Amino acid sequence: MTIEQRIVFAVLLLALVMFIAARWRYDIVSLLALLAIAVTGVVPVEQLFDGFGHPAVVTVAAVLVVSRGLLNSGLVGGIASWLGKLGDSPTVLILALTALVAVCSAFMNNVGALALLMPAAISRCYRA
Repeated sequence: MTIEQRIVFAVLLLALVMFIAARWRYDIVSLLALLAIAVTGVVPVEQLFDGFGHPAVVTVAAVLVVSRGLLNSGLVGGIASWLGKLGDSPTVLILALTALVAVCSAFMNNVGALALLMPAAISRCYRA
């Protein structure tokens, strides 16, 4: 294993630990990881932001922004409340969430629909 590979694995491990600890915001942790890779010289500074133009990165960023907006607007709470009225059976909740995702998928990318509705499922699971 080369020294660059060791540095990348160390930075990834440290970032993962920081994500799990949840003491810092995820965007700050990501920026620090990017900075560490640049300072150590693993990735040249000129190429540091080249990957951000990839459609997958843009899609993930957009889903995070829209899902936070849905959470802040109260829509996620409404969906979680609706799911709560269906009962406590995990099978029923999964089927209802799957049906909701299927309806949303008619209007958007499948992965995006699932990612947008995951906060509702997670908030319902933590309340139960």
